[in-house]
Amino acid sequence: MKLFAELNRTQIREAAPRSLAVLPIGATEQHGPHLPTGTDLFTVESVAREAAQAASSQISLIVTPALPFGSSDHHLMYGATLSLSTETYYKVLRELLESLVTDGFGKIFVLNGHGGNHELAELAARDVALRHPVNIAAGSYWSIAWEDLVRVKAHQGRRMPGHAGDFESSVMLSLRPQLANSGWPHRDGEFSSDRLNRRPYRKETHEFWRKIDGYTDSPDQATAEKGTLFRSVIVKAVAQAFTDFYSS
Repeated sequence: MKLFAELNRTQIREAAPRSLAVLPIGATEQHGPHLPTGTDLFTVESVAREAAQAASSQISLIVTPALPFGSSDHHLMYGATLSLSTETYYKVLRELLESLVTDGFGKIFVLNGHGGNHELAELAARDVALRHPVNIAAGSYWSIAWEDLVRVKAHQGRRMPGHAGDFESSVMLSLRPQLANSGWPHRDGEFSSDRLNRRPYRKETHEFWRKIDGYTDSPDQATAEKGTLFRSVIVKAVAQAFTDFYSS
C-alpha cells in the first residue's frame, strides 16, 4: 500500500495502470457536544489505510488523501460544520474521479465515511464510468461491512452507524480517545438497526436533526472495546471488498 501524497509523478505514472486507487471521502461537521467535527474524516481515513494495508499482500493499492468536506447542509443549523452543497459536492467528486482517470488509474474505489455523501458518491462513480473505459466502485464502509457487523451484534442496541451515537462514539474512543469529551449525553429508548425492516422509501422530515439535538441513540453507552471490535470487522470487510473489486 502506498500513499498518493507521498509519491512523485513518475512513481504514480508507473504504478497507476496496475494499482487500485482508493479515494476516502469524509466530512467536517458537528457530532454532538462530545465528539470532534472530524469524526467521519478520521474514521474513513483510518479504515481506508488499514484496509489497503491488509489487502496489499494480494493487490497494489494507492490511497489518496481523504476528502475532508462532505455534503453536510443538514448539520449547518448547529454550526461547527463545513459543508458543500449537493450540486457542488457531486461536481467535486466527479472532477476528482476525472483527475484519477487522467492520472492513469483504470480501477478506482470511493470509500465513503459520511451518510450525506452516499448517494452522490454512487452517482459520480456511475457518471464517470459512463464516460471513460474505467471501473469505479463507491460504497460506505458500514454498508460494505454490514453483514459482518451484524454477526458481532453491532446493530443491536444502537443505530448503525447512526450519527454521534453509541457506534461512532465507540469507534472514536478506540481511534482518537484524546479528542472525546467527558459527560456524554444519554438518551432513553430501544435502538437497533435492521436492514430488513427499513422502509421501502426514503423519508425526510423537516428539522429532524434539530429535534434529536444532532445525535442519534445514546452516546454514553460507548466503549473503546466495542469500537476496537467494530473497526477490526470493518477493516477486514473493506479489505476484502478492495480485492474482490480489483479482481472482478
